[in-house]
Amino acid sequence: MAQQIADRRDVDFVLHEQLNVAELSKHEKYAEFNKKTVDLIVSEARNLAVKEILPTRKEGDDEGVKFENGEVIVPECFRKPFELLREGEWTAMPEDPEWGGQGMPRAVTMAAAEYFNGANYAFMMYSGLTHGAGKLVEAFGTDEQKKLYLKKLFTSEWGGTMLLTEPEAGSDVGALTTKAVKNDDGTYSITGQKIFISSGDHDLVENILHPVLARIEGAPAGTKGISLFAVPKYRVNPDGSIGEFNDVKCVGIEEKMGIHGNATCTMSLGEKGECLGTLLGDENKGMRAMFLMMNEARLLVGMQGYSCATASYINSVNYAKERLQGRNLLKMLDKDAPAVPIIQHPDVRRMLLTMKVYVEGIRSLLYYVGWLEDKADTVDDEAEKDKCHGLIDILIPIAKGYVTDRAFDVCSLGMQVYGGYGYIKEYPQEQLLRDCRITMIYEGANGIQSMDLLGRKLGMKKGKLVMDLMGEIMVAISAGKVDEKTKAFAEKVEQALNKLGEVAMHLGKTAMSEKILDAFAFSYPFMEVCGDVVMAWMLLWRANVAAGAIEKAKKKDVAFYDGQLKSAQFFCNTILPTTLGKMNAILATDSAIMDIDEASFNG
Repeated sequence: MAQQIADRRDVDFVLHEQLNVAELSKHEKYAEFNKKTVDLIVSEARNLAVKEILPTRKEGDDEGVKFENGEVIVPECFRKPFELLREGEWTAMPEDPEWGGQGMPRAVTMAAAEYFNGANYAFMMYSGLTHGAGKLVEAFGTDEQKKLYLKKLFTSEWGGTMLLTEPEAGSDVGALTTKAVKNDDGTYSITGQKIFISSGDHDLVENILHPVLARIEGAPAGTKGISLFAVPKYRVNPDGSIGEFNDVKCVGIEEKMGIHGNATCTMSLGEKGECLGTLLGDENKGMRAMFLMMNEARLLVGMQGYSCATASYINSVNYAKERLQGRNLLKMLDKDAPAVPIIQHPDVRRMLLTMKVYVEGIRSLLYYVGWLEDKADTVDDEAEKDKCHGLIDILIPIAKGYVTDRAFDVCSLGMQVYGGYGYIKEYPQEQLLRDCRITMIYEGANGIQSMDLLGRKLGMKKGKLVMDLMGEIMVAISAGKVDEKTKAFAEKVEQALNKLGEVAMHLGKTAMSEKILDAFAFSYPFMEVCGDVVMAWMLLWRANVAAGAIEKAKKKDVAFYDGQLKSAQFFCNTILPTTLGKMNAILATDSAIMDIDEASFNG
């Protein structure tokens, strides 16, 4: 059975029927991206993903990355698709063409990214991290740094990483010990060690730029004293040519549960005292620079987890339609009844529908966040721009934390649908589950996402972000109430939204009281119920579109639109009641989590 990646019909539905991305072409910035062009882009991305990248998923996983004689060697099968990505200028799709980008709407890049990452996200990490490094240079680099690095990064001629984590400074970045000493020529001598560096070194490119977080000698302790530096693997001459080795090297790679095709490196800087870097941005402002780039990085991780989920779902649907096992329950007493496809069994349908609602809702959410960036770029009203950016800020913890949690659940169900076959390497489901798991951990573990949502985002701008989000959800609720096909769903989403407002106020007040620890003990459930309401919103929005289209739909589209209504029905009637129960638990804010004596945790 051929492996699949994503449902093109649903991708088109989100782009053209839910978000109407072709409307962006009315703005000068995106004038060339009409519907025809968007469809061509998605088709090209799909072809490249299916024909060239997807075949590398299992082979790259089996072969893995090798570390030999100090060199990091990627799976051989990665080389051709990497060249094709480079030739097609896919690394920096939404960026300025002057620097090697395509100037594409971000909502459209999400569709391409879904195909690419669904095909093999361990492979895509090499170009994804390169794009991230380029964004740091673009935002904070001097004219000279941009001239030396930016186009090389955005075209994937060179690679890029992010050197942040240290053995004793993972999530607590302020504890880092990597040191920078200023030299007379304005450069800095960098010494230290970084761990868990994705794509930290590899042989796909001839040079790699490492944005490095370090503390300048004499700088304040904690995050206030952290600066960001541009540290190339090989020094770069003023004319852009590659110079001598810069004393930054990989000293080992990790053996991991998943993403075997990506190099997770331990990096040593300045072992011989010859590692030089240049300041990227201002002294002691490194964390500020990182926070500005954090939304994009966390959205990418959400896409990585999601891409595993959507591939697992598509595989499961196709398998369930073909796998014959057991009689239909209505004919259990008929010994002569034939075996039927397992998709006829109620519990298999339950699993598939659970997978379906999350895959559809998450696709809409991730594309919507990209669309908000596009909207912010195309509106003149500053208040509207600010609103778009605020909606992105409050949705990012959900788009990373909640999304990757649910993506892993979908992958687990995908294994279950296959039964014993799902657990063996001959089939794709076990790799998708393994690869998905890290997305819940890196780029800020999901517990940190929940703390960010409660501790930072909830109270930002005196609660304006929350109110704006609730206002957007109410738009879908109001639209749903006027159509009998969606009215019941809209009322249930409204009930959940009102309850969520009560929960947010309660938890926000508790977090500002002497019971702050109890509040943060419930930050994770709070992120979960926020995510559930956002999923309900997205599914209601989709159902509203489908309800308006189904009467005039062509015969081949009727089942698709009906499926949107059934998704909203299932989520509102089967999943939202559980969400309301979780909200009641949060409102109770039981203190057992913080009251229990540490000695009671038996080890």
